[in-house]
Order: sequence, then C-alpha cells, then structure tokens
Amino acid sequence: MKKFDLELAVGLFIIMGILCLGYLSIKLGKMEILGNRGYELEAVFADSGGLKVGSSVMIAGVEVGRVKEIALDDYQAKVVLNIREGLKIQEDAIASIKTKGLIGEKYVEITPGGAEETIQPGGRIRDTQSAVDFEELISNYVFGKL
Repeated sequence: MKKFDLELAVGLFIIMGILCLGYLSIKLGKMEILGNRGYELEAVFADSGGLKVGSSVMIAGVEVGRVKEIALDDYQAKVVLNIREGLKIQEDAIASIKTKGLIGEKYVEITPGGAEETIQPGGRIRDTQSAVDFEELISNYVFGKL
C-alpha cells in the first residue's frame, strides 16, 4: 500500500511539473492559445526587410500588438498586424519597420497621427516606410554613390 502511495505522489509531481513547464513555455514565448484578443490592421510595405511573423508592434516604445501574417501582394509585402483591444489608430498614422539596435530584431513602429478619424478593424494603414537596408547603404558609401 505504501509503494502505491509513493508512486501516486511521484506521478502527480511529474504531471504538475510538465504542466508548469508548458505554462512557462507559452508565457515566455508570448504565444496565444485561446485566440488572440484585439483587431487586425493591414500595412503594405515596398520591402519587409527581414520582418517575421510574431514580431512586435510598438507605439512610443510600448508593445501594442504583434505581426500576424506577412504575404506577397502585387510585388509588395502585405503585413497583417494584430493590435490589442481598445487602442485606436488614427487614419494618418505612419507604420515603419525599425531595428532594435544596430543588428537586432525587426519590429513595426506606429507613429500616431493627428486626425480625429480612426482606422476601423480590418482597415489599412496608408502611410508606410520600409526598413533601412544597411548593406545597401554601406555598398553605396564604399563605391562612392552617396
């Protein structure tokens, strides 16, 4: 009987450990399991410059969403952004692809506009700025094209 109690306790301990490990993996990976809360916006860039699905969307240095999808649309990069609920983006906002640090990861920075009208869920951010290509800048400098 004591052996059974010991095995049961060890089994429950292992199951709890696995559940805790799964929870931490989801939280640290910033994944959404039960659906993502928020709404979607689109932005079309001439060049996505290494942006990846799951990258941050930031306003004033504060994360307000994630990149949900990147697709090719008429030879341009159509980026679908998932913005958290309750946050309104003005129609004249500017979306640009930035880099954290010199060679860090890419993210989308939204610069708010001054218009009173806001973009409705499923709408499109019209003004965009593609990522700066450092390799192209360096090659232009080296070969005297600047």
